[in-house]
Amino acid sequence: METLEPILRVTDEARAQVAGVRASENDPESLALWLEVVGQADGEYTYDMWFQATSDASTTDAVQHADDISIVIPAASVDKVRGATLDLSRDPAGGGMIIVNPNRPEPPAPPAGVPEADLSSELAQRVLAVLNEQINPAIASHGGRAELVAVDDDTAYLRLSGGCQGCGMAAVTLSQGIEVAIKDNVPEISRVVDVTDHASGENPYFEAAKK
Repeated sequence: METLEPILRVTDEARAQVAGVRASENDPESLALWLEVVGQADGEYTYDMWFQATSDASTTDAVQHADDISIVIPAASVDKVRGATLDLSRDPAGGGMIIVNPNRPEPPAPPAGVPEADLSSELAQRVLAVLNEQINPAIASHGGRAELVAVDDDTAYLRLSGGCQGCGMAAVTLSQGIEVAIKDNVPEISRVVDVTDHASGENPYFEAAKK
């Protein structure tokens, strides 16, 4: 459906960036920027953006125009991004597209068998320190993040998100990297359990046109 009232605000800087990247694609005038909510991490939605023909949009998808570019938002993502802003990062160290979204996802329910989260204990805080100081800086370059869900006796329950969710190498990352680091630094932990729903994982990267 064509939208007259914009669902997503696009800053001039972001519009120019999208138009510039699109110009390098084949038949750029036929392409729209597609933006879809693909998951959540740290209480925020995660997104996938790519170029695809505007004509591929279904009647239930939202199509909006921002000067010389078109944006398609799949139907399932419309209410999740309504009122959000697509912008460029103002980080002086550099950065790409950012989405400032006032909407928040419902927190995922803990998997069956996982104890209720209580991360205030001294043991949980030590595990968090390993994740924040060693693990997450290392896997951030791949778009991944490890979150501590709970600590119960000698077991730490983790959820992987971003580029690690659904990744075929997630089990290797967990057993050879994350688990080793946690056990080395917090010897009271003897077991690390991955409670990620990898079946629904998507890697939130900006892609070229999908064929």
